[in-house]
This record gives sequence, structure tokens and C-alpha cells, in this order.
Amino acid sequence: MSAFKPLVFSGVQPTGNLHLGNYLGAIRKFVALQESNDCIYCVVDMHSITAQLVHEDLPKQTRSITAAFLAAGIDPKKHIVFNQSRVPQHAELAWVFNCVARIGWMNRMTQFKDKAGKDRENASLGLLAYPSLMAADILLYRATHVPVGDDQKQHLELTRDIAAKFNNDFSARIGELGVGVEMMMGEEKLNGFFPLTEPIIEGPATRVMSLRDGSKKMSKSDPSDLSRINLTDDADTISKKIKKAKTDPEPLPSEMEGLKERPEAENLIGIYAALSDRTREDVIAEFGGQQFSIFKPALADLAVDKLAPIAGEMRRISADTAYVDSILRDGGERAGAIARETMKTVHEIVGLLND
Repeated sequence: MSAFKPLVFSGVQPTGNLHLGNYLGAIRKFVALQESNDCIYCVVDMHSITAQLVHEDLPKQTRSITAAFLAAGIDPKKHIVFNQSRVPQHAELAWVFNCVARIGWMNRMTQFKDKAGKDRENASLGLLAYPSLMAADILLYRATHVPVGDDQKQHLELTRDIAAKFNNDFSARIGELGVGVEMMMGEEKLNGFFPLTEPIIEGPATRVMSLRDGSKKMSKSDPSDLSRINLTDDADTISKKIKKAKTDPEPLPSEMEGLKERPEAENLIGIYAALSDRTREDVIAEFGGQQFSIFKPALADLAVDKLAPIAGEMRRISADTAYVDSILRDGGERAGAIARETMKTVHEIVGLLND
């Protein structure tokens, strides 16, 4: 092999309702990327138990994420859509990576610090090791690219560190087996089995903030439902939430510089730009100097136009449980075939005996 085959991988946790931030930051990118790439999209149900072990209805949440993928336009026949726990090699490779990763690397992960809070001693080991499983999710398929939000960049950097250390430690064995790609690590040439996965971070709304507080990320866990637009919201609810979104008393600025220190204005401008496939500069050129009383109804109409059809299709697909399960079953079988081949080779590289 002279180069890694281009492949896009990404996953979404089945915890709570998907919202506008998930759509703009991830799912809409998934749809666009499938037009020119081979893609694997995963509902990462094993990740969902790292911070909260017991869920009210994890199967329903898993099916809901799958329905969102399909409603947004992901093609499960041309690409692979499945739930993580169907493919046990995710957990198996994660254990190998637990032995590759260093404790110091894990302790630097800001998301663990945020989620564990002050009671770190009482956090699950799974929450600490979460990034190692994420690395396994990606590298099990030797994915070359991952669409990520700003908050996941650090985890992808860890994925690259794990791949680099594995390749460096086992370079000679990879070369002997003839299963790798020649690659440069600094000034040293070595044999790599795993690619150094590249992030795909783009668009005017890579980080969508709360409608009630522009300094906080839009979140499923926010106690106020008015803080987010859920993908299952109907047209009236979408419109109401945008019109109730927090703003300041000043009119919209006429240039980008004027958005500084105005987080709510910046957030709403970014949402409009993303939904309309325009730049923030374009939106400011159109609405600069106008009051929010004019801008908010325009944003509400745009959001309803873009999101309400997805919500309706998502509800229709979710009602057909047998269909959703068939998609996950087929995707799991196809993903499993790739995963078994990867793990067979990893066993050979590491020295774990196979029959």
C-alpha cells in the first residue's frame, strides 16, 4: 500500500434530543461530505454510558439519531450507518489504545475536566478513557478525515498522537508484515499502519451557542428548552424560540468588528449564515444597522424553511422502528467486515495470537 485510502468517519452520541448545533456542526456536514467521499457514520452508543450509565431509553435514543441521519439526507446504501456496540472491535481496539496512550495525555483532556467537575475521583474510568475509545472508533476503519466541532479538536489531536506512537513503536513489525504505508514522522521515515487523521472544521457556525446565553454552547442538557432548537421541534416552536432568543438593545452592526463583545448577536448572525449557506459578512451587509425586531423574524422564517421538513421526516422515520433497525443491522454487518480485518492485522502487529 502506497497511501491510505481516503475515508471519512464521524459519530454522534445518542443522549437527549439532537439540536441545531448538532445539525450545523455535524450532521449537515455529513450529508455534504458523502457527495465526494466514502463515509462511515456511527451512533456511538457505547460513549453514551461514560458519563451516565443508566438511561431511560437508550435504544429509542439510538434510533432517533439514526432517523436524524436519514432525514437529513445521508444515504445508508452508498455509505455505512450503524451503531457502535454492534461492532465489538471498537472496544477491543480501545483496549490496545489504552495501553498506547499515556495517563498524562488523558489528564490534559479539557472535556474530562469539564464533565467530571470538582468530583473527579467519583467520575467513571470510562469518562477518563473516552478519548481512547474515540480514537478506536476512527482508526478501526483507518479513517483519514473526521468532521469535528471546535470542542472535539483536542480529542482528534489525541487520536493522532495514539496513531503516531503505535506506528513508531511497531514500525519494524509493520514493515516486516507488509501491512503499512511509508510515512514521515518529523525527519524520520517509518512504516505506519494507522493514518494521522485530519480534522474537517469549516463553516460559519462550527460552534452554535445557547439562545438564552451567547457565552455558552447550545446543549441537550441545558434545563431550559428555550436555549436550543431541537431537530424534532415543529415550525411554530422553532419560530417562537428564535423570537424569544436573548439579544441586546443595540441594532445589528454594519461590520464584523461590531460583533465583538456581543455574543448573542454573533451567534444569531452565525446561525443565519450557516442556514443560508452564506458568510457572516454577507448577512451583516444585508441586515447591518437594522433592529433585531426585523432580523429575528427573517431568521425564524429561514430556520423553519430549513429545519421543519427535516423534523417531519425524522418523525416519520422514527415511527418505523423495523426500518431503522434494518439500516443499523446492515450497516453493522458492513462495518464489522472492515473492523475484523483491521483487528486481525493489529493482533499480528502487536503479537496477540490468532487461530
